[in-house]
Amino acid sequence: MPPTTDAEQLERFLLRRGVGALAAGRDRCIDCGRTPLVGEQVHLYGARENVVCELCRPLRRDAPVVSETMRHAERGHTVRLTARAA
Repeated sequence: MPPTTDAEQLERFLLRRGVGALAAGRDRCIDCGRTPLVGEQVHLYGARENVVCELCRPLRRDAPVVSETMRHAERGHTVRLTARAA
C-alpha cells in the first residue's frame, strides 16, 4: 500500500469529523437506537423527552407525553416568500 499524503490524511480527518457531527445531532430511539425517518410518528417520554420510534411504541405500557411527526433537520431554515404589504 502506498503511503498516504498530508492531503489524504486531512480529507479523512474532515470526513470523520463531519460524519461524527451529523450522528451527534440527530434523534435516536432510546429503545432500539434507530434513527426515525422523516414523516414517521415519534413519541416523547419523560421529563427529558426521550424519543421512542413507532416500532418500539407497542413495547411500552405508559402513554407518551406527546406524539409528533418527525420533521426534516432543515425545517424552519428555509426561505419563504411573503406578500409585500402595500
